[in-house]
Amino acid sequence: QVQLVESGGGLVQPGGSLRLSCLAHRSGFSIYDMDWYRQAPGKQRELVARITSGGSTNYADSVKGRFTISRDNTKNTVYLQMNSLKPEDTAVYYCHYRNSYYVDYWGQGTQVTVST
Repeated sequence: QVQLVESGGGLVQPGGSLRLSCLAHRSGFSIYDMDWYRQAPGKQRELVARITSGGSTNYADSVKGRFTISRDNTKNTVYLQMNSLKPEDTAVYYCHYRNSYYVDYWGQGTQVTVST
């Protein structure tokens, strides 16, 4: 059963913007911390941003001031607004959460390519 579905990726020029969305098909969405990770070719998957159930956020140093994570609990959706995109932001972006039994759930990923 697919629980997380990402959308919003695509090709954008350097300096451009994209907004990723992750729809969670599960009840109790609001109680979970939600994350965005990314994985570039040949690199390990890395945490980009996190939003807690209470709305607190934190970011990787590489995206601070450019990316914003938010959530809408009425829509079971978490967003990643990405501004001032750079070629090094090119990666597959994944939505993630860990349930109360420490089981990890991942979306299928959405490709973001920053290039001229």
